[in-house]
Amino acid sequence: MRIRTDFPHEVLVEDARVPLPDGIALHARIWRPVDAGPVPAVLEYAPDRLTDASAVRDGERHPWYAGHGYACVRVDARGHGSGGGVPGPGGGAGEVADGRAVVGWLAARPWCTGRVGMIGLGSAAATALRVAAPAPAPLRAVVAVCPSGAPGAPGAPGAPGAPGEEPLGGAGAAQGLLAEVSEGLAHAARPPDPRHCEGDWRALWETRLEALRPPWRTAPGTGPAGTGGTGTGGTGTGAADTGAADTGGTDAGGTGTGAADTDGADTGSADTGAGGSPVTAAVLAVGSLHGPGSATVLRLVEELPADRVRGLLGAWQHQYPDRAEDPAEAVGFLQETLRWWDHWLRGRDTGVLTGPLLRWRLGGAGPEGARWAASERWPSPRVAEVRWALGGGPVAVASPLHTGVDAGRHRPVGHAGDLPPDQREEDARSVCFEFPVGAEPVVVLGRPRVVLRLTGIAPGAPVAARLCDVAPDGTSVLVARGALRLPAAGPGGPGGAHGDGGPDGDGGAHGPRRAGGEGGEGGEGGTAGPGGVVVALTPAAHRFAPGHRVRLAVSGAYWPWLWPAPGPVDLVLDPAGSALVLPMCGAPQADRGDAALPGTPAAEPEHAAPPLVSVPGTLDPPPSRLLVTRDVPAGTWTVEAVPHRGRPHVHPDGLEYTEEARESYTVEDSDPLSARARSVHTIRLHRPETAWDVRVEVRSELRCDGAGHLAASAELVCLDGREAVFHRTWEERLPRGPYPLPRPPD
Repeated sequence: MRIRTDFPHEVLVEDARVPLPDGIALHARIWRPVDAGPVPAVLEYAPDRLTDASAVRDGERHPWYAGHGYACVRVDARGHGSGGGVPGPGGGAGEVADGRAVVGWLAARPWCTGRVGMIGLGSAAATALRVAAPAPAPLRAVVAVCPSGAPGAPGAPGAPGAPGEEPLGGAGAAQGLLAEVSEGLAHAARPPDPRHCEGDWRALWETRLEALRPPWRTAPGTGPAGTGGTGTGGTGTGAADTGAADTGGTDAGGTGTGAADTDGADTGSADTGAGGSPVTAAVLAVGSLHGPGSATVLRLVEELPADRVRGLLGAWQHQYPDRAEDPAEAVGFLQETLRWWDHWLRGRDTGVLTGPLLRWRLGGAGPEGARWAASERWPSPRVAEVRWALGGGPVAVASPLHTGVDAGRHRPVGHAGDLPPDQREEDARSVCFEFPVGAEPVVVLGRPRVVLRLTGIAPGAPVAARLCDVAPDGTSVLVARGALRLPAAGPGGPGGAHGDGGPDGDGGAHGPRRAGGEGGEGGEGGTAGPGGVVVALTPAAHRFAPGHRVRLAVSGAYWPWLWPAPGPVDLVLDPAGSALVLPMCGAPQADRGDAALPGTPAAEPEHAAPPLVSVPGTLDPPPSRLLVTRDVPAGTWTVEAVPHRGRPHVHPDGLEYTEEARESYTVEDSDPLSARARSVHTIRLHRPETAWDVRVEVRSELRCDGAGHLAASAELVCLDGREAVFHRTWEERLPRGPYPLPRPPD
């Protein structure tokens, strides 16, 4: 990483208030070049709190852009940070309307040329795509990084987010649901900072707290049967109706940070513009092959016109690509995006449209290792689906309930243990089919899928499929995965399109043939219909080297990512009519020197010098990020995760920000209804010079409540010094799923 201090322009930093049509003002921080005249603006609009939580990340990139002649603006979303209002549903109509109002305000500034771009990570990227669907006139370009959880209208080209793009979440999430709800509620409950808040920070905090509720998600079209506990903060779970749904404010009845709202977020029918309008701004779509959002990148590249979209898929995690944990995978993301902004906001020919449509990091073992490659079109004419028939006779899918403990984190952000380890133990708990790689490598590029003919009784059971690369020494590396939940009537009951495609010739043959016409995917992660299922896997860009083996592993459990079947599972997989369908690249450009094509990502990342945030050391060793334990006498398996370690971060203005989160997921192998997930998430903000000391604590739990439901509970306690400002408990009964995940905090 190169820290750059010399720029073409000197940079001015100032805070501002952005007025919205309903009178609410949002907190903004602006970096802009001095004496440069009117310049284009780049907006990052997110709920991440620019004064603390995102301060380091903001300080790395926004001064860098400003030094190159752009006005860079970070705006906290309504109800977050030190601006006004109460939180609404993440990505809902109110947040989108606010975003469009901010774009209009920026374009009208005397220091702006009237041309605006938007950049975002994760949920902020999804919101930027919504704002651009259709884009207001000043919004010319978007850079969307890991745009996960975005809704969309089926059939609307380029509408952000479509059903089935996050295959695992729709199968009945456990880890993802608990982690996102607990963190989302804790983050939404953080108080305004008195140093930056206009007016009475305590009164605004109390108003926001009254509007919160846990963003548990239920099955599409099903509202939660919530009962609110009584406490210091009052009674009930409903949020305040701000009456601002049509003025850029919180949706009427909007709750928490993505509660079970009715705007359709994450269900495929959300507010993407009038009638589900497509994205009309130019889009640089950037995704991680290790996390959510990569399918959205492929869809945007496929559906948007080629003269205003480019895609980039890499091996970094859920982060900006210049912050990759592995330095070998980091790219010069700021340099890449500067070329994008210069083309669309300044009208300069930077060559961004003469390079390939899609650039991707081709993974793999062997002497060649990972390298960059490219596709001039997508879908690529060099990629064809090849059907690999499964061999052998019928086999029982009898997976122990702890299958999945080596899955890694549902949203990897670069911590130790986030990515899945060697999959050999998981493979031993699954039904596996192997295909040897011959003298020529097998290159997979796109979304694999698995066609499974299943019989037996397994109502509500998850079916997980993993694609692995097995080395000669037995090491098994996860390449792609997906899952779905069987309908209540079992694999042969009602619940979707017939997905098996019929028999595939010799059921005992191992090897590829051109894919036939099995039923297409639908719903979240695939389809389950009479006689068969189709499981869509996450996108893959991987090279299986000669001498390796392609392994397909199928299991009837994937804990703690997915809730186990509520009862006994008697599931049999018949290889006859089952197949692994791989999008195979017959002549990858990487083998022909494509890494030298115009537009190859810049090799060395650059940042501006970030704020000097110190993290005091301790004598005690830090806790393990991820720990798997087995209690042999009790027959239980527990996965413990520590996404936040609780170390104070001291900012230059004296603020001490401390965040700690611990999660545990436990299941007894003899009892599927024993599955339980717990989380404790605490945040402390402290200013020693003013004795300001506030604390937020969220305790959440999910457990089985009979065969068809989950019992969800969350307790929120907020303290100002030793005074309890707010205390409330929510209890809800949720359908088991499938249902979409809430918007993830970034």
